[in-house]
Amino acid sequence: MVTKTSPKHPVALITGASSGIGEALAHCFAGAGHDLVLVARSADKLQALAGELKASHGARVWVEPADLALSDAASGLFASLQRQHCAVDVLVNCAGIMEQNAFGRMTPAQHQSIIDLNISGLTAMLAHFLPPMVEQGKGRVLNVASVAAFQPVPMLATYAASKAFVLSLSESLAEELKGTGVTVTTLCPGITATQMLFAAKDANAQLSQIPGFLIAEVGDVARQGFEACMKGEVICVPGTLNRAAMIASRGTPKWLVRRIGGLIGRKML
Repeated sequence: MVTKTSPKHPVALITGASSGIGEALAHCFAGAGHDLVLVARSADKLQALAGELKASHGARVWVEPADLALSDAASGLFASLQRQHCAVDVLVNCAGIMEQNAFGRMTPAQHQSIIDLNISGLTAMLAHFLPPMVEQGKGRVLNVASVAAFQPVPMLATYAASKAFVLSLSESLAEELKGTGVTVTTLCPGITATQMLFAAKDANAQLSQIPGFLIAEVGDVARQGFEACMKGEVICVPGTLNRAAMIASRGTPKWLVRRIGGLIGRKML
């Protein structure tokens, strides 16, 4: 499965590839002729996905199990791919975790785990894989944030703050890298039918009251993110309602955004 010869097709490295949006993105890139580097903690799930991608799309696949919340994970992954002469053309940072609860009801370790993966892990991946792209004069980055990045979200305070970091960093890099041949896109999905949502519903029955029309299909979200990345768009917000909410939040006074978020968040207690 792993070869030491340079692949003929562009290579997309996808973190968080074992399920949800990451898995769906893997199918998008493979279907468009990319070879894949799949990264997540679960080796078994990655191996199963690799088999699907090879059978369905004929893609060459590297399976690289890693916990990107660990401080040395990104450097270890980068070194491993260098040893295999595998150059990454597209970096997809999809790995992330969410904890839905009042800030004070979460443990310090829970807050830190969100920061370690959603912020530190993503930043480390960019720090290692962006410079070679800039050096070769081409490349694409797709960072997966959330509509929660656009406003404070009570009951998701640390998670929303982590996604605001991702959005801010991505927008900064998109401007910084203009003219280099490297583009940076941020995918900001709303509520999506993934295992993350199902786990949140299990933890809080109030979330089961979310209307079905507000829940996006994971394949559609991934497709829109993939297309935006290939076009070099800076921000992609799937769904008309999500885009309207994003525009409204950016044009609404901060105090009012906080008040509305607080009213909604307290109902989830």
